[in-house]
Amino acid sequence: MAASDGKRLLVLTFAQAKQLGWAALQRYRKLNLYSKLFVWATLCLYVALAATIIHIGPEQIGQSLYNFAQKISHYPFGWLILFAAFFLVSIPPCVGHTTLITVTGYAYGMKGFTLAAAGSLFGSAFAFVILRLLFSRRLKTWSQSSEKWQALETVVASKGLPLIFLIRASPFPPWVYSNTLFAVSRRSGRVVCIHGTHTMQSIQSVSLWQFFLATFIVFPKIAIFVFVGSRLASLSDGEQRSHMDTTTKILNISISVGGVLVAAVASWIIYRAMRNEIRHLQGISPEIDELAAEAIEEAAEEGAPLLGPHHESRDRYDGSSA
Repeated sequence: MAASDGKRLLVLTFAQAKQLGWAALQRYRKLNLYSKLFVWATLCLYVALAATIIHIGPEQIGQSLYNFAQKISHYPFGWLILFAAFFLVSIPPCVGHTTLITVTGYAYGMKGFTLAAAGSLFGSAFAFVILRLLFSRRLKTWSQSSEKWQALETVVASKGLPLIFLIRASPFPPWVYSNTLFAVSRRSGRVVCIHGTHTMQSIQSVSLWQFFLATFIVFPKIAIFVFVGSRLASLSDGEQRSHMDTTTKILNISISVGGVLVAAVASWIIYRAMRNEIRHLQGISPEIDELAAEAIEEAAEEGAPLLGPHHESRDRYDGSSA
């Protein structure tokens, strides 16, 4: 009986993995050239990172990271270096927001939460303003030519601040492209026809105060990764590690892994909740809901309108009129 259940579970797992793999391949084929290059560049980066870790060794890397973090913490204005780095990783195509939070925990322990939270808050607000000011024309062109982005604007306008909070808390799109996503939302008033469904859009762009307020919802996640960084710091330093008994080491490792797992599970739950919320909005057609959900996913894959030109067939939508 147990063997039969185990075999059935294995078959279901394999079937689901095959289905996810096929779906990922289909999505990859639909990407434009710039997006495909971005995917391959990201893959090469992770392969190079894994090879570096294997070659140098986790202990040496951990010690180097600890030494680097401690050096920054002992600078008179070391906090300002990390604070400025949060501004940098909030602008696409830069990445590394979660890593930077962990480094802040390495350098300052739980005292680094204030720095990481403030850096994330003001760094994302800076990115929001810069993207809206410098790329306003391109963002406007993108929104007008993208059926999925029009649908996303519709659902955001319908649900308002609660949906903005939910999208902001979700791990997808990632931090830097979440900043881009909200910068794309713009002020407009038009009738949009999507798959024959007419909807009047009178969209107030996501304002800076709404975006600023929604960013507070990521503070618990920031606190978790600062805490994980503070625990990893003690494990990374050879001198501190040599004075730990086995129980203390196991406890620190368990707390660190547990913190990451809690953040991952919570993020996945929020992501599923966000997708369900978008797909089941009252008063909006299911087709528009589905297109909006796809726009969220493509914001992560293609970097919204900032990584390259977007070519979408105009046969898929009827256009808009002022």
